[in-house]
Amino acid sequence: MDKATLFGIVGALGFIVVANVLEGGNPMSLFSIPAMILVIGGTIGAAVAGGTMSDTKAAVGGAKRAFTWKPQPAGDLVPVIVELAGKARREGLLTLEDAVGKVDDDFLKRGVSLAVDGTDPEELREIMECELVAKKASDKHAAKFFADMGGYAPTIGIIGTVMGLVHVLENLSQPDKLGHLIAGAFIATLWGVMTANVVFLPIGNRLGRLSQIEVSRMEMVIEGVLAVQAGANPRAVQQRLTSLLPVDERESEQKAA
Repeated sequence: MDKATLFGIVGALGFIVVANVLEGGNPMSLFSIPAMILVIGGTIGAAVAGGTMSDTKAAVGGAKRAFTWKPQPAGDLVPVIVELAGKARREGLLTLEDAVGKVDDDFLKRGVSLAVDGTDPEELREIMECELVAKKASDKHAAKFFADMGGYAPTIGIIGTVMGLVHVLENLSQPDKLGHLIAGAFIATLWGVMTANVVFLPIGNRLGRLSQIEVSRMEMVIEGVLAVQAGANPRAVQQRLTSLLPVDERESEQKAA
């Protein structure tokens, strides 16, 4: 589990509360149930209205994934692919049928299985790249849902503030209540801006980043499977796959090699 998103959001909210206390404010004054219901509920409703129910379901899964999923470095698969390449070169491609059952990565497993079945290299690349495109599209929808929420939240917060100011104008005959009512009116704007920039947009960016990591891993797998199918030299396979890794992973892989 990668806790970056959880730590980041909790930390940002904590700093906001600390800053409020240092300015002499009362943290409880930041909490307004009506404002929270309006901003959070209205934002979710607007985002749902802008997509489909399948997008909403994907977003729910994406939110869970943003907090709990730990990215798997692409470099972890380099030794696995190199081993498969060596076995295929020594004993033939068909001998990988038993070895593929021990592979943990599903995408790699499907690719090697297609290669063992005798799929044409061009067709094999096309099949795997189609799956890659579908993965990108699915991830994009989930990330866009939260990006949209980040755009809606501040505006809905302003709606809440306007509603509060209308209530203020209704009570001009009671000056002693105006200060409290005006302060309460601006809480909705606070929640709109805060949830957008501390919660919704970071989750959307997190999902986009996770997608980039997974896509890079899948792209490396495609090149590895095609190299295994072509009977390439294991050392050449290792050098090619290592060159596709991010700089930090590449250095670690070179040291391990």
